[in-house]
Amino acid sequence: MLCVGLVVVWSLWLLYSKLLAEVATDPVAKALIESGSLQSNFAVIFDMIARSVGAVSAQAYVLAGLSALAAYAALAWYDRIALIYLNRHRGISWPYIATCSFVTYALGHNLGASVLSGGMVRLRAYCAKGLSPGEVAVLVGLTSFTFGYGMMLLMSIVFVVEPQIVQSLVSIIPRLNLPAPLVQLIGAGMMALCALYVIGSWRGFKPLRIRTLYVFYPKLPIVTRQLIAAPLEIVAAAGIIYFALPEAGNPGFMIVLGAFLLSFSAGLLSQTPGGIGVMEAVFLAVVHTIPPSDVIAALLVWRLMYLLIPLAISLPIVIAFERAQLRMPN
Repeated sequence: MLCVGLVVVWSLWLLYSKLLAEVATDPVAKALIESGSLQSNFAVIFDMIARSVGAVSAQAYVLAGLSALAAYAALAWYDRIALIYLNRHRGISWPYIATCSFVTYALGHNLGASVLSGGMVRLRAYCAKGLSPGEVAVLVGLTSFTFGYGMMLLMSIVFVVEPQIVQSLVSIIPRLNLPAPLVQLIGAGMMALCALYVIGSWRGFKPLRIRTLYVFYPKLPIVTRQLIAAPLEIVAAAGIIYFALPEAGNPGFMIVLGAFLLSFSAGLLSQTPGGIGVMEAVFLAVVHTIPPSDVIAALLVWRLMYLLIPLAISLPIVIAFERAQLRMPN
């Protein structure tokens, strides 16, 4: 917990420093900062971000909202794929799967430790449909793998196409001062691992043995679904931010996607709820062609569409489900 707290404080300080530096470019704002207190500095920064949020067009909000819907639809597909793998998809409707998945990820993304918090939701929901705790554990594992696989696949593409993106993080992590050819080589290696998974399924490789644990390759129809669902969810989630960014200085979708992959991964590793502070720090380091206030505004739109609105919708669903379970005879 102490480590997580330090990461959050460090990230928020970087964020504050970046925004303060931008505000200082305006002579009037600079005078206010130099003569003001920490509280007044926050007020100036808040006003600047509020103007950036207000500058996001209605069309951008609509496109961002559609991207969020596409992302959560793909997340529901994760659960459906896992149920097909377990051969337990019959008798469980798409609306039930979509609702369970929506609540799972809405809570997991906001609370942190998504595997644990999401696993509890799935355990309650799918055990009510007859799955055993062991089957739910496999389902959670496969959905997590599907997401991780999609992250690795897209990251490998970004590293090969836009290797300079790693250099953007040197100011945060000096060890990432890697030459572009090396980054491309790492990306190619990641892509080869992704391809090996597909080939192993296609050719029916023997199970991978890790001590007493055997990992079986899913059949090709399952892998094919994973190849579509995982990138779709991540691309759609990154699309929320892309559409909310201004056109002036926009580095293009591939850079935004790379920034999202790096920042979201950092947020997951830090275990901070919603990756607060961590995502902003990474995004500001990568997307440096746009004013920091506009980047923060786009991330606020993402948090609204991808985190806060789903959380607000999911809480009544959880309460309604638990009430229904209590009314059922034992």
